[in-house]
Amino acid sequence: MEAVVGLLLMWLGYSHGVETHCDGRQDGAQCYGALGGTVDIQLIDNISEIFRYQLLKNSSPILFVRNNTVISNTIAQRSLIFLSNQTFRINNLSRNDGGNYTLQTSDSDGKSSGEWTLQLFIQAPVSSVLLVSECLSQREMRVSCSSEGGDSPQYSWTLDGRTLTDAQLLSGNNETNNITLKQHVSGHLVCSVRNNISNVSKEQKTCRFINCTSINGTEILGWVHVDSNSLCIEPTTEPTPVTPTSVANLPLIGGVLSALVFFLLVGVAVICAQRKKQNNKPTKPKEDECDQDVTYADVRIMKQQGKPAVQTTEAEVDVEYGQVKFSRRSRHTEPTGDDCMYAKVQRFR
Repeated sequence: MEAVVGLLLMWLGYSHGVETHCDGRQDGAQCYGALGGTVDIQLIDNISEIFRYQLLKNSSPILFVRNNTVISNTIAQRSLIFLSNQTFRINNLSRNDGGNYTLQTSDSDGKSSGEWTLQLFIQAPVSSVLLVSECLSQREMRVSCSSEGGDSPQYSWTLDGRTLTDAQLLSGNNETNNITLKQHVSGHLVCSVRNNISNVSKEQKTCRFINCTSINGTEILGWVHVDSNSLCIEPTTEPTPVTPTSVANLPLIGGVLSALVFFLLVGVAVICAQRKKQNNKPTKPKEDECDQDVTYADVRIMKQQGKPAVQTTEAEVDVEYGQVKFSRRSRHTEPTGDDCMYAKVQRFR
């Protein structure tokens, strides 16, 4: 009954611990076990080829198996040997479980057939990650990442699922626990802390900054983190508070506006008077160059009979003019083009 209770308690502790696996079949292997957890050590491949073997820790025997039967186990209260696959399980690991383990095998005659050693390291797993951030006034972000309960922690950073690069960092690097992000670097920042037996991460959004004015009207120099802007209000969402200085300037502003309105009214009155004066003037109808219809009769220049054909000037030529008639165009008719008409002019010699 006591053995059953012990076995139950052992499996309960195993189920709540961190389990690791170690291949002890290779000489010089390095294995890691979680503090308070469980480690499975693979000892040999085939028991049919080995009559007996023993496992020593720092030269002290802890396990002896002969003809596939457990002869002794000094830590039987928290360990198990699975003879089906020759795996040795140690539960509830402590710091003292770390060290050098040596496996010695022999045949039925007691002659040694092999020996190999493995080194077991016990580490405390990383239980949680703590992120502490500070939003700087120059729109930069300082972040500190720390772990609880982890041995030999190693740090790494990602931004929106991608490894954080040196171009995005003002100080630190991707493997340090304290970094400072440059301006305009934003997204989901993740710090991962790991060691050989555990890996834990935590995510945080980067700082989002606003440029605002304080509640008492004093302009804040620099930028303020949007999540800690209790001392200021955003100009885009809240009206600007009235300050004593702005109240004192109200009469001056009112005087300037009144003068502008006065000059505007005077200008409108002058424009209206000018338009009224122009409308009262009698309008003089415009006359085109072709306001009158001009009609030229047939004009003929004839050579006198009986005179010798000598060269004469235009003054000596008889010119006969027909009737020339002018007709007055109606003023109500608008010209539709070139209305001047000319008769045919002929000259005869």
